[in-house]
Amino acid sequence: MSEQTLPEGASPRLHRFGQWISRRIVRLPFRVRVHRAERIPRTGPVVLVANHSSLLDGPLLIGMLPRPAVFLIKQEMFKGALGWFLRRIGQIGVRRGEADRTPLLTAVRVLKAGGLVGVFPEGTRGSGDVESAQHGAAWLARASGAQVLPVAVRGTRRPEGRGRRLLPRIDVLFGEPIALPAGKGRTGLVVATEAVRTELVELIAELDRLVADHRDDDVRGKRA
Repeated sequence: MSEQTLPEGASPRLHRFGQWISRRIVRLPFRVRVHRAERIPRTGPVVLVANHSSLLDGPLLIGMLPRPAVFLIKQEMFKGALGWFLRRIGQIGVRRGEADRTPLLTAVRVLKAGGLVGVFPEGTRGSGDVESAQHGAAWLARASGAQVLPVAVRGTRRPEGRGRRLLPRIDVLFGEPIALPAGKGRTGLVVATEAVRTELVELIAELDRLVADHRDDDVRGKRA
């Protein structure tokens, strides 16, 4: 692991430990199915964009990646021991609703060094359907020349009105890396952001079909 693909002050050794925790411990209470992980670029600058419906999304994704991963995380998480750990494994705090370019510039430096930066374009947790997207992911990709890797996640959010689930299933589908359309100024950024949102929406629909097919296969298997 190159130290340049993590922000200054991060520990590559602790980052590997964080990914180990994700793979071995965070996933324990779930049945996780990862689809098309071979699409993840092993090298080069990548902006990973994923839908966001649960606090679990980031901790699960970081362990699925075969390379260092720096996620933009809301600043409220950077308190006490957890905040120290997040900084030391290379994660970046972002203040939502504030015009602070410092985290984005830190992320650009990681990308220009050939790293991977993860962003939830919705900006906050919701239904995970990406009805809207903020400009950060597109700005990062355009500023660094990075590819965009869309990722769809389903199953991390507990359905409304449901209690705790026993070994709930989580499905993650990696899309094909894409290059954003060229364009200058604010108009170009808006077009690129919509391209990111569209890719995610289409990938989520693909994952929903895949999950439905698996569910039908499971039902037929039980009847056989």
